[in-house]
Amino acid sequence: MLVISGAACLSASAVFVKLADIDAGTAAFLRCAIALVPLVPMLLFEARRNRALPWRLQAWSALAGVFLGIDYVMWTVSILDVGAAISTVLINVQVLAFPLLARIFSGTQIPRRFLHLSPLMLGGLAMAGGALSGSQQAVNPVRGTVLGIAAGVAYAVYLYLTRLAGERSPHHFVTPVCVSTASAAVTSGAIGLLVTGLPLDIPAASWGWIAALALLGQVVAWLLIGRGTSRLAPNASAALLLLQPVMAIGLGMLVLRETPTASQLTGCALVVGAIWFANRTRARLPRVRSRSAARCARGTWRHRRARAPGVRHLG
Repeated sequence: MLVISGAACLSASAVFVKLADIDAGTAAFLRCAIALVPLVPMLLFEARRNRALPWRLQAWSALAGVFLGIDYVMWTVSILDVGAAISTVLINVQVLAFPLLARIFSGTQIPRRFLHLSPLMLGGLAMAGGALSGSQQAVNPVRGTVLGIAAGVAYAVYLYLTRLAGERSPHHFVTPVCVSTASAAVTSGAIGLLVTGLPLDIPAASWGWIAALALLGQVVAWLLIGRGTSRLAPNASAALLLLQPVMAIGLGMLVLRETPTASQLTGCALVVGAIWFANRTRARLPRVRSRSAARCARGTWRHRRARAPGVRHLG
């Protein structure tokens, strides 16, 4: 539920970016910089309670933030190019990239059922992204698509590195988010200065939308996801995060009046169905094993009781 709740918060991010209507570098930088206002006091409280996060894990979190900053800049451009809903679908190529990174660098096994369902998930993503129908609302479809997919790869690297920190220090879940957010602010700010500059004389309404983006789409979302992904296998986390683009399409329809086609809505249904089936199968296996273990335990107890000295057998 933590990952699903975090995905719900992230699904609103693209809508906030579109409503703010400012350039990509400024949006990415302000998103992270404003988020540090509540995160830093939370970090200090956590450090007093659980001691500081080890330096090695802080370095991993800082490196994760570099990829997050790159992700934010590319994704924001993609939002402005192809729309909030479609860009959120494209970034979720992480559904394959995240488990593959965990497999290559950590040796984490990828279940066969996940591999079998991956084509269905990717097919649903492609349909939801408008591969079969095209999008008449896209300003720059080629650039937006390429940057959306590249942002998804950077997103997967961020998820992998923050999961490592969460696994090795489960009592620290604010510190990795705060360190990576600070690193992302520096990275996105540097990219923004080099490419477009960082104009801060933006309308009051834009400040309001960016503040909402920072608090909901950065602080709340990543605290929930960071806590949840450290307890799940990479493939399960990646699959659950696919709910983000589905919810983003719904928000795009309600708030931004975006109009997805029938094939895009069908793609959303395929993604949700594949996620449900994958996690339903995964959740049932432990119950079967526990029943088998209980039967074995009862059999062992009876065998030991029968062989115990002083036990009399009647009949």
